[in-house]
Amino acid sequence: MSIRRTTPLRVAVLASGRGSNLQALIDAIAAGAVQATIVAVISNKKDAIALERARKHGLTDLFVDPKPFAGRPDSREAYDRVLLDILQQHNVELVLLAGYMKIVTAVLVNAYANRMMNIHPSLLPAFPGLDVQKKAIDWGCKLAGCTVHFVTEGVDEGPIIIQAAVPILDDDIPEALAARILVQEHKIYPRAVQLFAEDRLRVDGRRVLIEDAKPDQEAAILSLT
Repeated sequence: MSIRRTTPLRVAVLASGRGSNLQALIDAIAAGAVQATIVAVISNKKDAIALERARKHGLTDLFVDPKPFAGRPDSREAYDRVLLDILQQHNVELVLLAGYMKIVTAVLVNAYANRMMNIHPSLLPAFPGLDVQKKAIDWGCKLAGCTVHFVTEGVDEGPIIIQAAVPILDDDIPEALAARILVQEHKIYPRAVQLFAEDRLRVDGRRVLIEDAKPDQEAAILSLT
């Protein structure tokens, strides 16, 4: 059964680029579709457009420079310990990776087990990593799409929460396919956050079960024509 929270879910967004999924979440919260508040937007890139979006909407924007950690044998873990301290200071309940171009370590994964999400522009487990639209076209796939999943130490390997599929056209190019997929990313990421806020996600091994799901409204896979 859907649970109405007495206080909004406290969310932090980690982003390295333009932050279009951040904007989709901001808009969904403003529209009342997601019961959450973004308490921090954090980037490893000082000039990330995501930080500009955060400032525009009066959100806390934080740049954490990775350069001071370079050369250390534990550089990635040390960087993540700084992030973890920030997240804990802001009492973050859910961490969202949105175009975050760093691989998170066990420092964050363990602290936010099943409380950290990522969105990936393929129908996982197919095509993890980069250049996924080109790979889908080259392989002759008929469908592509996007996946929201919980984050584990393996890259794009975490339990799948929700997916959206889009057809691959005969004359598709990666850029056009990516643009169509992005439209669906902006729909399913806020939806996954709201399902979490309603305490309706249950992880069972590699599967994520959605409690009281209605197939015509909240299916784990959204097939789009």
